[in-house]
Amino acid sequence: MLLVLTEEQKQHLSFLCQVEAAVVAEFGRIAVEFLRRGSNPKIYEGASRKLNVSSETIQHGVEGLTYLLTESSKLMISEIDFQDSVLVLGFSEELNKLLLQLYLDNRKEIRSILNELAPDLPHYHNMEWRLDVQLASRSLRQQIKPSVTLKLHLEQNGEPSTKVLQTDPATLLHVIQELEQALGEMKTNHCRRIVRNIK
Repeated sequence: MLLVLTEEQKQHLSFLCQVEAAVVAEFGRIAVEFLRRGSNPKIYEGASRKLNVSSETIQHGVEGLTYLLTESSKLMISEIDFQDSVLVLGFSEELNKLLLQLYLDNRKEIRSILNELAPDLPHYHNMEWRLDVQLASRSLRQQIKPSVTLKLHLEQNGEPSTKVLQTDPATLLHVIQELEQALGEMKTNHCRRIVRNIK
């Protein structure tokens, strides 16, 4: 699986071929630090004075490198796919090897950082349902008005919570069809490949 970089990202990363390998390695360290603790403008200003370029250029270079490393780590792309992805940037062989080494050295740590940043969403524990049907009323003798009430029991961080939903059968059937379609989509080769890369 190859990474697809936008023209803006390619432009930001193009700055890396103007500096030495040691500087690119330092930018890699700053990129991982950026993921751990967030952005630090003082680092960009110090680097801009040393390299005689604007701090904005430094910031864009580090952000481009951060994107390259995080997306590669998120998708767990192979060494060959990583090399093919950075090949479009037109870097030297030495710089490509350095970027590959940065990726290989930091991908586990980046994945653990991304895992910590992921939101902890509530997950399904149990469900109760009830079908209510109003058979007739004095004003409308022939109309039947069914409704389905669902009580979802969820858990988040070990804490239970409940959500009550009410819908009509037609909408519920539509939701069921959409979910069945999504489950069917998960069985395609494309989705299986994506799920394997995520794990």
